[in-house]
Parts: sequence; C-alpha cells; structure tokens
Amino acid sequence: MLNKKIFIKTFGCQMNEYDSNRIYDSVSKLGFVKTSNQSNADCYILNTCHIRDKAKEKVYHEIGRVKKLYKNKKKPIMVIAGCVAQAENEEMFKREPYIDIILGPQSYHKVNDLLDEYIVNQKQEETEFDTISKFGYFDQIKNNNNKISAFLTIQEGCDKFCHFCVVPYTRGPEYSRPFKKIIGEAEQLIENGVKEITLLGQNVNAYSYLENAKEYRLSHIINCLNQYSELVRIRYTTSHPRDMTEDLIECYSSNQKLMPFVHLPIQSGSNRMLELMNRKHTVDDYLNIYERLKKINQDIEFSSDFIIGYPGETQKDFEETFDLIKKIKFINSFSFIFSPRPGTIASKLDMIDKNIAKERLTIIQEKLFNNQIKINKSMENQIIDVLVENKMEKQNKFFGRNKYITPVIFDGNDNQIGKNIKVKIQTTNQNTLFGSVNKNMRAA
Repeated sequence: MLNKKIFIKTFGCQMNEYDSNRIYDSVSKLGFVKTSNQSNADCYILNTCHIRDKAKEKVYHEIGRVKKLYKNKKKPIMVIAGCVAQAENEEMFKREPYIDIILGPQSYHKVNDLLDEYIVNQKQEETEFDTISKFGYFDQIKNNNNKISAFLTIQEGCDKFCHFCVVPYTRGPEYSRPFKKIIGEAEQLIENGVKEITLLGQNVNAYSYLENAKEYRLSHIINCLNQYSELVRIRYTTSHPRDMTEDLIECYSSNQKLMPFVHLPIQSGSNRMLELMNRKHTVDDYLNIYERLKKINQDIEFSSDFIIGYPGETQKDFEETFDLIKKIKFINSFSFIFSPRPGTIASKLDMIDKNIAKERLTIIQEKLFNNQIKINKSMENQIIDVLVENKMEKQNKFFGRNKYITPVIFDGNDNQIGKNIKVKIQTTNQNTLFGSVNKNMRAA
C-alpha cells in the first residue's frame, strides 16, 4: 500500500486535532502519505465532534460533499472517526452505505489493522473503550508534529456526568496517561522544534497517575516541562473548577513558562442552574479560585464556557450569569444556546422558549465581546511578547499569539518563526491584534 494518499478533516476540539495527527503518524507505517488535496485521496477520514448542535447531521452533509467530489473517480475508503462515530456506531452504516469504517476515539490504535484488512463492501466497526491499549500503542510511535505550537493529550474521559454533556458516553471514564510517557512524548515534540505545548484533557486538571506510591498531578507535568530550556510556553485545557487544586494554583507563582491565561468553564452564574446541571461546584467556589489566582498574579485573565437557555433557566438565573460576567470580565469565552444531546439527562427536559434563549444569548455575547474588545484595545501602543508560529499564506505577514492566546498579525521575517519576540501593537479588533516589530527590540 505504498504512497497511497490519506486526508483527514478534523472537527471540534483540540483533542481531535491531536488525535488526527497521531492517526497520520500511525498510518504512515502502512505507506499512507498525508495530502491536503481533499479530492485526490485513497482514504478519507472525518474525525467528528459531538459537542455542538446538529453534529450528526453535519457529518452526513460532509459525506454528501465527499460523494460529489468523487462522483467520477474511484471511491476512497470512507472512515468516520471520533465522538459521533462512537455515539452512533452501526446506525451510521444503515443510513449511509458510503461509509466503510467506523472508528471510536478509544480505538484509534486499531486504524492500521482496519485499513490493512480493508475489503470493498465489508463494513468494519470499532467502538470499544480501550484507552490503555490505545495509548500503549501510540507510545511506541514517534509524534512527528513539528509545528511551533503543539497539543499533547495527557488525560481522556470524564467521570463528572454533567447532565448536558455527552463526553462520558463518547470518550469513556477518566484515564490519566503514565507520567513518564507524557514527558517522553513532550521531549519528542521539543526535539521536533515545538516551542509551546498545550496539555489536553476532557478534565485536564483531574490528571492523576500513581506510580511507586507517588501521585503525579498536572502540576508535576508543568513543573517538569518548565525545566526544558528549548520550550518557551506551557498551557493546558480544559479544566474543571472542582479540580483546581492548590498545587496547580501555586504553579502560577513558581512557573514562568505557564501562561497567565485560565480557561475554566463555569457554564452558569446561578447556583440553582449549576445544581440542575450537576456541575458539582458553586459560584462561590469559582470566585474563590479566581480571587486566589488574581492574588498570585494580577496579569492572569480568565475565559469560560456558558450554556444559555438550559432547561429551567429563569430570568433571575440569567441575570446572575450576566452579573458574574460583569464581575470577572472574561476574555475569549464561548457561549451557546443549550442544545440537547441524545442519551444525556438534560435531553429529556423541557426546553425554554427559543426566542427567549436567543435574546439572552445576544445580551451575554454582547457583554463578552465588549470585554474582548476592551482588553485588546488596552494593548494598543503597547509592546508585548509574541511567540511567532508561521508566515501567513498569500500575504507577507506573520502570525503568532500573545500570552492570552490572542492572535497577533504583524510584519516580520522568517528568522523570527519559533522565537518569542517583542511586537508593538498598533490596531486591534475583537479577535486579533495587529502590529509591527521594532528593529531595536530584541527577540527573547
């Protein structure tokens, strides 16, 4: 199967992006070569996400698009991977015969066997929860990611069972990878030239690995990575307020490479709604974390996730969420109207009026977006640190991010890629900073 082309389209979260890159690493052993040409692949993989609204329908729509691309060509091996594959599994074969292989997120270690044994018109499905075997398999395969900023999964699954969330059913129970395996993979990435590592997990700060009577936590990984001189920045996502432990909070005072940006989803500013959601934390718990971190470092900024219009949400609940946003001034947050996920407790509850939910979302987003605009505006005429990631396509500009993960576009040169440089910000909008490099400002 030498030099056969494979294309993966990735939907959703950063973990899916990490998974897609690892699938590429695996299938290269079979002679598959990564292609960016969607219409000229021998194998076409959709790595799906089940979090957003109408996720399943979007997958079928995408399959329809692929069918048109290959209408007068040889059909590629069509693989549906990820969380939609896990949730829908064999039902997808019944609805769409074009699909050849269904692969759940805990079965990626079987992708080579499935492709190697592929026989036309013989459907194959793998959706078992086999997380230990999966990571054991990928630990033997080098991570070839050589981008300046890379993701590294350290934990998967969830035991929280929030009533709106499908993750425990698609990713399985919480599992933490062995500490030494994580550090080994991080070393591979650093050797590849990676300068920023974002540690990933569905509940990344729930990471806990026991070896020789010692418990390794997220803080141990962060502090270990801090010792690698070639590594410039460390981030992690996504966290749960319940697992924001003292040792992790302390990292923000002792670890210079850990960025002062905390993405900590709260979902609602109402304790009543948090209880209905089964979030297992209160608004006061959240504010306590915020205040402790701000005391350690005033530069720390928060972003969050908000579900608007959750079943049972009253005007008072909504106003409490709005008040929390005014108090904390979140940046880069995500907000969505509640949409039910099959199999979850919330999917069986009565929805609130759609028009009311839309109106509330508009108010919340206006406030969140204004927060983003104000903090970005405050950086105008300031000189900030930017980690340069790449030259932008089709224009003579360069792309990087500041410490708060905000995109920065500026005039630069190829020699600055991979370096932490000083950029003077000239103009801004809601999402992006624009600037230039002063020749007198030296790169870090």
